[in-house]
This record gives sequence, C-alpha cells and structure tokens, in this order.
Amino acid sequence: MKTLSLANFGSAAPSPATAPSLTQRLADALRTLHRVNPALSYTGWLNVGLAGLALALLPLDHRHVTGVLVWIKPLKFSLSIVAYAWTLGWLLADLPAPAQRAVRRLSAGVALSMVVEQAVIFIQAGRGTTSHYNVSSPLNGVLFGLMGVFIAVNTVMTIWAGYLAWRYRPHGPAGYVWGLRLGLLVFLIGSVLGGFMIHNQQHTVGAPDGGPGLPGLGWSTVAGDLRIAHFLGMHALQALPLLGWALSRRVPRRAAVLTWVGTGLYAAAVAGLLLGALAGRPLL
Repeated sequence: MKTLSLANFGSAAPSPATAPSLTQRLADALRTLHRVNPALSYTGWLNVGLAGLALALLPLDHRHVTGVLVWIKPLKFSLSIVAYAWTLGWLLADLPAPAQRAVRRLSAGVALSMVVEQAVIFIQAGRGTTSHYNVSSPLNGVLFGLMGVFIAVNTVMTIWAGYLAWRYRPHGPAGYVWGLRLGLLVFLIGSVLGGFMIHNQQHTVGAPDGGPGLPGLGWSTVAGDLRIAHFLGMHALQALPLLGWALSRRVPRRAAVLTWVGTGLYAAAVAGLLLGALAGRPLL
C-alpha cells in the first residue's frame, strides 16, 4: 500500500524541470487517499458538494437563525467535515497492514456518522430552524437526538482510531508519530468539550445564543463561547501531526520531545479558552 505519510511529503528532491506543481501533488494525494480509504474520501467529496450547495444558497435565502444567515452553519460544518474526514483518512493510512482491517471498519462508522449529522443540519436549515440543542417540538427533539447518537458513534470510532495509533506504530519519524498520536488524543478531548454545550443547551455562557459575534465565525464578543475551545481542540488533528512532521525535518533528534512540549502548550491553550468561556469572558 502506498503510504500517505507527511513524513514522506516533499522528501524527494526532483529537479525543477521535473518537480510536480503543488496542484499536481495535492491531486495525487487525493487520488491515493481515495484508493486506500474510499469511505473517508467519499465523505470529504460529499461535503465539498454540500459546501458548494450552501454557498450557492447564501445569496438566495435571507432567513436568519440565531442571528446569522441560515446557510452559514451548513457551510461551516461542510468545510469542517472535509478537513476532518480527509485528515483522518490520511493519518490512518500510515498505520501498518495489521491495523488496516479495523481502519476500514471505523472509517465506515465515521462516514455514516458524518452523513447523518449533515442530513439533520441541512434538513433543519431548510426548515429555517436550529439543529443543535433544539427540542422545541417532537420532530426537532428526535432529530437532535439522532445527531447525538451518531456523534457518540463517531466519538467511539475516533477512540478506536487512537487505540490503533498507540498499539501499532505509524510509518514515519518519531516526531510525526507522536504528533499523530497526540493529535488524535487532543482531538478527542476537544470533541468531549461539546458535552458542555449539550449540558447548557447552548454554546454561549452569560448570554443567549445569537448575540454579537466575530464576523464569519460567530463567536460571541459579549460573553463566553464554548465553541472556541471546542474548535481549537478538534483541529489538533491537523495541527499536531503537522508540528511533528515539521520538527522531524528541522530538528530530527529533538523532534519527539519538542512535539510533546508543543502538545502541552496546545492543550493548555484549549484549557485556558474553556475556562475563560465558562467564566463568561469573550475571546476579544
């Protein structure tokens, strides 16, 4: 199986005349990803299409939900799932052959979970109402409950992925290996932080949802917002493997230690944002 390892990305040194362009290299990576993990590849491409649909609907539908245009949330979730599905598929491709049967199974579980979540988000956007924390009617309660079930399924699948990454050493140098493992761990912590929002039945602390927020992101500028720590924690899945890869190229002998240090600082930032949000303090 051809590895997708970041450790090998850009390691070759072809002459300028024969070096592929960045577009060609990304296309090659996506083709390889599709071959080794079609479930997560298709999930990403589906959400590319859904992002395009939400983007096309933005100028046509002027309804607002919690203070923002109704198709903003489906757009943001589509882009987030593209990043999640393709990153997870990329990282899991670096696990050795004995782990790949389990990888195929958990990838199918992740793909199904993301399809259900997006189906609910788009249905509720089409109805002009919220998808998360919405129990205002029996139908809304059932849809939110369905999302909750598959969010739990996705969390279990990610725990499984983390277990495999710690049991089987991924391909690549030590810094990248630890970045992959620790990235999955901090991602799981970031996922669990969503439980604070479910407990509160909203993401803002100290004010109702839908108040003044940062442009594009919507994070509250007048109260605490639990989405910020949740966002940073979940994007450890991209940030920490990239950190380990970069350190392995620049300071290979210290890459593993420095990846742990970087993870500690990253986790401290997530914790600080969470505590600030719980205290009702806005980011800015």
